[in-house]
Amino acid sequence: MPVIKSRIFYGWFVLAGVMMLIFVAGTLLFGAFAVFLPVMCNEFGWTRTAVAGALSVGVLSFGLPSPLFGVLIGKYGPRSNIILGNLLGAVGVAGMYFVQEIWHVYLLYVLIGVGGGFGGYIAGTTVISNWFIKKRSLALGMFLACGGLGGLVFPPVITALIDSIGWRSTWLVLAGIFVVVVLVGGVFLVRNRPEDMGLMPDGEPTDAFSHEVDAGAEQETARTGWLKQTVSAPVTWFVIVFVLAGAFTTGTVTTHQIAYLQDIGFTAMTAATVASVLAMFNTFGSLTMGALGLRYNIRYLTCSAFVFQIIGLIVLLTTRTIPVIYIYAACLGIGWGSIMTALPMFISTNFPRERYAQVMGIVFPFQVLAQAASAVVAGMVYDATGEYRIAFTILLGLGIIGFFSALMARQRKPSGS
Repeated sequence: MPVIKSRIFYGWFVLAGVMMLIFVAGTLLFGAFAVFLPVMCNEFGWTRTAVAGALSVGVLSFGLPSPLFGVLIGKYGPRSNIILGNLLGAVGVAGMYFVQEIWHVYLLYVLIGVGGGFGGYIAGTTVISNWFIKKRSLALGMFLACGGLGGLVFPPVITALIDSIGWRSTWLVLAGIFVVVVLVGGVFLVRNRPEDMGLMPDGEPTDAFSHEVDAGAEQETARTGWLKQTVSAPVTWFVIVFVLAGAFTTGTVTTHQIAYLQDIGFTAMTAATVASVLAMFNTFGSLTMGALGLRYNIRYLTCSAFVFQIIGLIVLLTTRTIPVIYIYAACLGIGWGSIMTALPMFISTNFPRERYAQVMGIVFPFQVLAQAASAVVAGMVYDATGEYRIAFTILLGLGIIGFFSALMARQRKPSGS
């Protein structure tokens, strides 16, 4: 196939497509739930615990089947999975219009979770890993930052829609937005690999990547089998450990941060503002990690991210003043965004493009399980002690473990290199 010549590398259009998808899907599939929760509880008289359980089921449906998602993406390509998975999620969002019983919510959020997992994070980062090598960290940072931006933009929009047209019609509007974005981003912009269009990653000449890990790793994969190679590689387990440490912190703070801040004397408005500041710096952390990853070693950058996380937690545990609590939000947000961006960078650096989705499918469930378990564990600690201090102190220890795990996650060297 002849090489397509263009002033603008088409990979940037592909990146724009998946950025559109995560910007909308990341919020509509899960982030919007918090806005609808009190409205639907008041409508039906359901308890918040019962309704929130549907979101937990959705999150598990999103993450636990990741090994299957990875295999399907590897077999059929990420584009078809992005289109079909997100359309499935849109069907689930539209179905919320018809909810009458609590089990309807649970069933629909299984559908939404599976659709989001099938066509979301793993598929999107697979596309980016296919199209970018030299600029991969920057592209991943931009992609993941868009997920955080959706959380800032959509909640007030959804609230305004509910006030004007009601919660049921709002679900339909969101489903319509979702379908439009899938058509524009998934159908018209996204393509599986640059080679399918006669291009090479980053728009470079054919021989530009002869020195990259991908070539040697691909030969090793053919000899040993990708599953055996993944499980036997020490870097896989070091990555899993730091992912567990980061995700457990994320899950705990996301669920209990506002309650903890109010318990130690901050107002509800201050606590909510701190959460917003944290989300903004989360986006900043993703972008910064992506940009710095072009020049600096990913291991040391990830270690720095855990340092920010540790500093933020120390501030949280020791301060009672408003200006200082925003330092906590800034530090923890930068740490979160950076660690989240580091995961696909580690996987794409250490394994060939052809196996990225399958390897991510093995690692990603650990992140989901840690986030799901963390909220429960922190709640149990609070119930047993009457405070969150022990729970947040545990997070400090996990930050230290994450730091050393990232430091030990050295790049795998293919045999013969």
